[in-house]
Amino acid sequence: MDQVQVYFNDSSQYKEARPEAPLHDYQQVYPKLTMAQLHKLELETRISSSPAKFFEVYHNKSYLMPRICPDKLQSIEVLQGDGKSVGSIRLWTYVMGVPVIAKDKIVGVDEAKKSIAFEIIDGEVTKYFKRFKATLEGGVDRVKWSVEYEKASEEVPHPHSHLQFLAAMAIEIDAYLIKAN
Repeated sequence: MDQVQVYFNDSSQYKEARPEAPLHDYQQVYPKLTMAQLHKLELETRISSSPAKFFEVYHNKSYLMPRICPDKLQSIEVLQGDGKSVGSIRLWTYVMGVPVIAKDKIVGVDEAKKSIAFEIIDGEVTKYFKRFKATLEGGVDRVKWSVEYEKASEEVPHPHSHLQFLAAMAIEIDAYLIKAN
């Protein structure tokens, strides 16, 4: 059985992953730490579908996500705005072991870079993180998730599981788009 290897920090530190999982490149990046102690994690996932179509699902067709990933995402409800543009607020019900909710606010959209950024403003995540911002950026054959966060306390673990969850959704969306073509 082949092992898939992923790395944290640099290529000299390997961690075994599930053999059936595609290769993910994990990097933990620590910008200059301020009094707020902001942290950043990044993860790249290979995709085979069109980057434009992939971005389209996250930006304009997020209503498809619960149908594409029903075991991970139960619903997305637009609470304010159109659910696509900066300032829109959405309520997500997702499953990370148990159903949890998160309210996010879209804080950036760059169609040229195939990028969308949102901050979690309420829900389960805000119990553990004072600030939590996720950014998706598309590439030719990869997508990159970045998570910038400030932990509520030092006891809170870094959100590797959240990043892995986003990557797992990306893999399912990629498979859906390939099958649709």
